[in-house]
Amino acid sequence: MNILPELYFIVSVLYYWSLTALLVNPVAIILLLLLVFQITTRKQVLGIVIAAILILISSYLVLALLSELSEFSEFNNDARNLVVFGFLYLGLNITFGGIMLYKYINKNKLKYAKVT
Repeated sequence: MNILPELYFIVSVLYYWSLTALLVNPVAIILLLLLVFQITTRKQVLGIVIAAILILISSYLVLALLSELSEFSEFNNDARNLVVFGFLYLGLNITFGGIMLYKYINKNKLKYAKVT
């Protein structure tokens, strides 16, 4: 089974951890442990919960990004960088979250399809 969404989120958490400049970051550690546990066990319910939470948080952050953009008086280079990198990152988060959600919702259907 494809673990690309989980690996993307692990890389994303590691990047977040490097930006915080904290050696012990409990949020990053818990997120990493959850994602590694999910890769190793592939629990359907946990996969659906993780994916749904990531989609909801990323959707909320899109609204925060739009709010931040409204504070620019003119669309300059800083605003362009915010749009490009912000929407790219959040778009990837929503896309990989959707792939992960689809994968775990259809896990039983795929299992039964292989048996018959």
